[in-house]
Amino acid sequence: MIFERIAPEQHDTLDGVPEPSETPRLVGHGQAAEMLAAAYRSGKLPHALIFAGPVGIGKATLAFHLAHHLLKHPAFEQAPERLASPDPASPLFRQIATGAHPGVLHLTRPINDKTKSFKTVVTVDEIRRVSRFLSMTSHDGSYRVVIVDPADDMNANAANALLKNLEEPPARTLFILIVHAPGSLLPTIRSRCQVIRLIPLDADELMAVLETAEPPPPDDPSARAALVERAGGSARNAILLTQYGGLE
Repeated sequence: MIFERIAPEQHDTLDGVPEPSETPRLVGHGQAAEMLAAAYRSGKLPHALIFAGPVGIGKATLAFHLAHHLLKHPAFEQAPERLASPDPASPLFRQIATGAHPGVLHLTRPINDKTKSFKTVVTVDEIRRVSRFLSMTSHDGSYRVVIVDPADDMNANAANALLKNLEEPPARTLFILIVHAPGSLLPTIRSRCQVIRLIPLDADELMAVLETAEPPPPDDPSARAALVERAGGSARNAILLTQYGGLE
């Protein structure tokens, strides 16, 4: 399968594997997705969410699918009851995937201009982009979505800056914090967010992810079972094991 990347490269990019922003299919997390769609449709979507769970299970993919849902259906009363899979050929999908959509701000570890490698933390300069982003008026009154990925990587200054943004967010603004270990966040940040706990993927879901990757999963049932056990419900781990034979 030939994969053409359109999303910006991230600190944890894997060769031949789509970034969450350009992944059209959400594997797993159906109950959480249904709950979020229902909350939006009823006008009760919180202004800040924490998607909590182990690394590599699809938290950021769900975040981008939710952002797509909000921007595709700005009138919440008319939004569908479920999060639909985005159409990869649509302008909205491509705008979000490439980072060009004015309604989505994706904050992650930035590039170090001197070393040309990714920094080890999400810096305060990244979080300061939120104020500029929120000060811009939405051209059609639709949502503005800020995704911090992962929020665990914020340093102390970045966390304090984010807290100020969470205290008085503008209307029709959604913060989504991708978090591997919720205990790593400031209690004052956690208290301002609704926590959505996402569970590891089951064996069938892991295989569904691997069927779209290269190389495909092993045919031998015992090899598949061993792969599932070692992956621990993480699609990222399963891909690393399949591609490289080991974990990071």
